[in-house]
Amino acid sequence: MLYFLPPNLQAGIPVRRRTDERAAKRIFASPGGAFIAERGGPGGLRVNERIRAREVRVVDEEGNQLGVMTLFDAMKAARDAGLDVVEISPNAVPPVCKLVDYGKFQYEQSKKAHEAKKHQKSSHIKEVKFRPSTAEHDYQVRKNQIIRFLGEGHKVKAMIFHRGREMAHQDVGRAKMNRLLKDVNDHALVEFGPRMEANILLALLAPKKGATAAAPARPAQSSAGGQA
Repeated sequence: MLYFLPPNLQAGIPVRRRTDERAAKRIFASPGGAFIAERGGPGGLRVNERIRAREVRVVDEEGNQLGVMTLFDAMKAARDAGLDVVEISPNAVPPVCKLVDYGKFQYEQSKKAHEAKKHQKSSHIKEVKFRPSTAEHDYQVRKNQIIRFLGEGHKVKAMIFHRGREMAHQDVGRAKMNRLLKDVNDHALVEFGPRMEANILLALLAPKKGATAAAPARPAQSSAGGQA
């Protein structure tokens, strides 16, 4: 364990000893004479000497089991190969660690997270709102928006909001919903609905397999998602 000493300590001036990481940087000597600096992983991921377990189960870069060994021996094996010890299963007994190039490991994890985020796109639910009194132009705008969302792989929650005396004439809103479901029938599967929840008539639509993903032409003015 080596410490970088401040100039005043090197000159013999007494100072209070500081042992925290901000005052001392720990480094390790490799067999070739080079130094491997201490590394720490994001999000609670422990790397090298930050690993707390005394014994760990070690796997190599290809996933081959190297057995249970002390952390000291695992770090020595990693240094001999120019790699790092990364704790990948901290809750296992003993914890599972992998000998990898930490920079490469970070890149691969980031890439996997990005791909997973891209594939979550289809699970997003879009909301498109109507009123029983929604005008024809606005109806067409919102209907086309629903078709576009479905074509992009999203689910859509179509909602018709009733206010005041409109609750006494729910048949008007239901007629509009039935028309909407008929108009988007070639693009959508109805997962549930139409059904009333409080003052809202709603239906959940899912993309229909084989339906075209091309977005319909939009009118010049759009007020999609707003209230008429």
